[in-house]
Amino acid sequence: MKRLRPLMFAGTGSDVGKSVLAAGFCRIFKQDGYNPAPFKAQNMALNSAVTPEGLEIGRAQAVQAEACGIEPCADMNPVLLKPQGESISQLVLNGKAVGSVDAFDYYKSRQREILRREACGAFDRLAARYSPIVMEGAGSISELNLRDGDIVNMSMARHAGAAVVLVADIERGGLFASAYGSIMLQSEDDRKLIKGIIVNKFRGDIRLFDDGVKILEDVCQVPVLGVVPYFDDIHIEEEDSMELNAKRTGATDDGRVNAAVVKLRHISNFTDFDALEHDPRVNLFYCDAPGKLADADIIILPGSKNTLADLDSLRRNGMAEAVTKAASDGKTILGICGGYQMMGTAVADPHGVEGDGGHAKGLCLLPVSTRLDKEKTLKQAVFTLAQDGSGAMNGYEIHNGVTTPDGDAACPPLFTKSDGQADGCIIGGKRMGTYMHGALDNPAFVDFLLSTCHKTKTAESGISDYKVFKEKQYDMLAAMIRRHVDIEKTYGIMEE
Repeated sequence: MKRLRPLMFAGTGSDVGKSVLAAGFCRIFKQDGYNPAPFKAQNMALNSAVTPEGLEIGRAQAVQAEACGIEPCADMNPVLLKPQGESISQLVLNGKAVGSVDAFDYYKSRQREILRREACGAFDRLAARYSPIVMEGAGSISELNLRDGDIVNMSMARHAGAAVVLVADIERGGLFASAYGSIMLQSEDDRKLIKGIIVNKFRGDIRLFDDGVKILEDVCQVPVLGVVPYFDDIHIEEEDSMELNAKRTGATDDGRVNAAVVKLRHISNFTDFDALEHDPRVNLFYCDAPGKLADADIIILPGSKNTLADLDSLRRNGMAEAVTKAASDGKTILGICGGYQMMGTAVADPHGVEGDGGHAKGLCLLPVSTRLDKEKTLKQAVFTLAQDGSGAMNGYEIHNGVTTPDGDAACPPLFTKSDGQADGCIIGGKRMGTYMHGALDNPAFVDFLLSTCHKTKTAESGISDYKVFKEKQYDMLAAMIRRHVDIEKTYGIMEE
């Protein structure tokens, strides 16, 4: 098939739905016989993924690659910023952590030109292998104070020669002003790259906005490609922490297992819990109030980009005491990555990996200690439950720490990896920790976890294959976009 011009989804602001629309178009292009790939020059997120080569990229680009039916690679997200403190982020360049950067220095220094070259090089390599490239901008395209240092929005669109589609969120109000302002604040040359507008998250009868479409086109002098409705029945993994605000926050008494995820300030990879959230046997909710943990059957300590800071916060807000009391009451406690580290007796950061460094006492729920190292472990993994030799499961590791048993303490592993190495620890059948992100995507481990509770509905069937579930969601998303967006017109602007 002939090559198509790259398509970039840029936004009037953050959280307008760029990532999900990009994933939907990735699946549409795949369905139509093309060989698409996603690209975002610079991402800022605490949710990340590991490529088959052991490199780290933003979770959204891994999801979009999945929608394309291809393996993720570092060229899809060459610059990744992972916030780890006030105005400080870890910089991941071409899949590898290269240090921490201050926000002011990052946006004002000459280093931006180096990053720009790296981002352009990554795009060029990707574009040589795939077509079309489905690009994603970041935040708003009209932040004038950041324009000179921009490497992800219109400057990248210029480099790629992309057709830009402006995504405007009607749900937050101010649609006409935000769309018009976003376009008019561009330079004359950049305005010419904006070929269409998608109005996103419309609630109600879309026909009521027919006049709005005409007004928007007249004002902006850019065609409206479609009006996409708000939806909550299609489930696409999201990386933006703002999505957590829409999650459930309390237990239920309908017989399902109540699983509480402790809402850490620096929570990372909360997509670990998407499969569990959609399991009909489970009511998953996020909690930062000690009183609500009393109603949970399972408490999950998630990953963290700053384990020491989050451990300190848990002690100050009473959550640490609530977790340890729940453990003593016989509740199931699961720690993943940073949460696993917190469950041990101590966490040490002698090299200042997370900032100033230091040492802290853990929750003492597992007989292990953690030492944070400069080198990050990044790899995909195949593993089995160590205790019953279940079938092979898949996950991935992203962590700086090395966790070891305390002295001669008995520390039965939770998992055995395919290379024979042990992972994690399980004590008494109900206190368990692991470094395996994605463990809960495996039905065998979910069944094992739920078996530690005694609820009437645990015998019901959950999601038998999470990969099949996700594939269905991508197809549903593509079908919904086809109904509400002029795909023929979209192809037209990509063939110019």
